[in-house]
Amino acid sequence: MKLFQPKLFTSIKSYSKKQLVNDLIAGVIVAIIALPLSIALAIASGVSPEKGLYTAIIAGFVIAFLGGSNVNISGPTAAFATIVAGIVAQFGTSGLVIATIMAGLILIIMGLLKFGSLIKYIPHTITTGFTSGIALTIVIGQIKDFLGLTFPEGMPTVETAEKVEAIAKSITTFNPQALLVGAIGMAILIVWPKISKKIPGSLIAVLVGVVIVKAFDMDVNTVGDLYTISRDLPRFSMPEFSFETVKQLVPSAFTIAILAGIESLLSCVVSDGMINDRHNSNTELIAQGVGNICSGLFGGIPATGAIARTAANVKNGGRTPVAGIVHAIVLLLILVVLMPYAAWIPMPIIAAILFMVAYNMCEWRQFVKICKTAPKSDILVLVVTFVLTVVFDLVVAIEVGMIIAVVLFMKRMADVAHIRTWSEKPHENDSERLKEIPKHTEVVEFEGPMFFASAEKFSKIPMGEDIKVIILRMRNVPALDATAMRSLNEIYSICKHSGRTLLLSHANEQPLSVMKKAGFIDKVGEEHFLANIDEALAYAEKIQ
Repeated sequence: MKLFQPKLFTSIKSYSKKQLVNDLIAGVIVAIIALPLSIALAIASGVSPEKGLYTAIIAGFVIAFLGGSNVNISGPTAAFATIVAGIVAQFGTSGLVIATIMAGLILIIMGLLKFGSLIKYIPHTITTGFTSGIALTIVIGQIKDFLGLTFPEGMPTVETAEKVEAIAKSITTFNPQALLVGAIGMAILIVWPKISKKIPGSLIAVLVGVVIVKAFDMDVNTVGDLYTISRDLPRFSMPEFSFETVKQLVPSAFTIAILAGIESLLSCVVSDGMINDRHNSNTELIAQGVGNICSGLFGGIPATGAIARTAANVKNGGRTPVAGIVHAIVLLLILVVLMPYAAWIPMPIIAAILFMVAYNMCEWRQFVKICKTAPKSDILVLVVTFVLTVVFDLVVAIEVGMIIAVVLFMKRMADVAHIRTWSEKPHENDSERLKEIPKHTEVVEFEGPMFFASAEKFSKIPMGEDIKVIILRMRNVPALDATAMRSLNEIYSICKHSGRTLLLSHANEQPLSVMKKAGFIDKVGEEHFLANIDEALAYAEKIQ
């Protein structure tokens, strides 16, 4: 599979009129679904509503045009809401643009270096932990609008803990009318999918909410009360870069890039199963990078593949990137024609939509299953990542989560790696250890990866005064690192100075490669490396 091969150019070769019709229908339906979501996610991210549409239009078009999936739909997603809000609060919209562009460049580099398959090495416990954490922060962030609260003037509400404190202090400002509108919106979002799957429940909730608030002249905040709505087309704007700002935004940019890569490739994998196709992961990463750069330069926010919108695309007949391009064009028309009417949308309806988004992304069932069935170390990674996402931010959560996961993995590998001698009492089914061992010979069997965390176990090799030959049996050692290689050199030095002979049996390909590169094979002598234990025992018999 080529490094960069957009699906649009391969699928268009066998394109038909029938497929064009299906893609047009799917693109229009996905655009209708994306409209309220894009506005809601922009608001949750702390930016003006139209920026969500800018993202869906620009990034959605570019990624569909250049992407490695036939059906992936890209745009703003809930995964970015908290980190984007944090960047905007600290660095402003210009800082967000810089972080988005940097994330795009990182994604392109990841694609060019063929990192598409490496995303899978991020533990499931970490992705579940931060996804659930993001969902909770979204819910907490929308309680204010759902209940119609009025926060104390000047009170900071950037961090989740600050929002909780503000909610507690302003609970007496609760607006029953706002709650009523929000509850109606939630009811529609829950019930409507059982009535119709063609028209999205979020759109019905928006329309009903607008009608209720207008008809009964309810005292409920609308989008227009809190934001200035713009119907202007996305405009190119280059931010002012400074070394200090770029340096401070590096962690956030990496987090955005990793999130975009994980979510987009996960969406591709899901859609592959739905249409029996295979995406090009490196092409998709490059496209996501270009799409995010363009989104930043044209006033948007970070974008990635959206699983729900991609699934809707497939279910409505979309089979080529043309559907994603149509979705972006339809949103552009909506921006120009209907955007001013977005000012009428009640904020409790926006909150209800985001509540539903949070519920759909929280993976609470998976969270509970891991807590019930997984090893304690995995549960620790899950819970720590979840808590840090809620209490601090996503950057800290992913960094600490990965460090804990790596340390616990190394401990687990070190625990399974061990050394035993054939002079110990053999197990019942260990027939090989019943072989006759020459006098003054000790067979030492290594098991598991030998690396820095387990290298200290080399010191346990017995070297009694009557031992003249030591055979290191390494058939169960899949890997060897520099620290373990240093320990092997020390063992050889001890054997050499004490007049003992060191033999190695059944060394595998990776350990042999490391030994050869370190000069260990030349030092010990190739004749002392035997293919199997029988040859090693026979050699030991001869040299005594």
